[in-house]
Amino acid sequence: MDISPTPSSRLLPVLGQSPETDGPVAGQEHNHEQGHGHLCSCGESDPDGYPELDARLIPHAIRHATIFGALDSLAPGKGLVITASHNPLPLLAQAKQRYPEGTFEVKYLAEGPEEWMLLFERA
Repeated sequence: MDISPTPSSRLLPVLGQSPETDGPVAGQEHNHEQGHGHLCSCGESDPDGYPELDARLIPHAIRHATIFGALDSLAPGKGLVITASHNPLPLLAQAKQRYPEGTFEVKYLAEGPEEWMLLFERA
C-alpha cells in the first residue's frame, strides 16, 4: 500500500471545489466578518460566547498540538475556554514561546483541584 503524500499542487485546488461542479463550493465566501467564525460551507454558525475545548478528552500525544491549532484559528477579539485536569503550566510556557507577547490574554476561570479552566482571548 502506497501512503506517500499527495502533492499539494493537486490536493489544494480540489479542496475548494464542489464534487458536482468542479467549481467553488457554494457559501465558501463566508468569513469571520460575516459572523460565521469559520471558512467552510457546512451552513452552521458558531453560537454566542466562547467555544470550550476539554483537553482531558484529547489523546496526550496530540493534546498541545490540538490546542495550538484551535488557538491559531481564533480571530482577534475571539476566545477559547480550555478545560484540563491539572494546572496547564507546560502549555502556558509553550504558548509564551510560540506567540508574541500580547497575542492572548489568559484568565483562570477555575483553579482545581480536579478541574482547571482557562480563557484565552486573542487581542
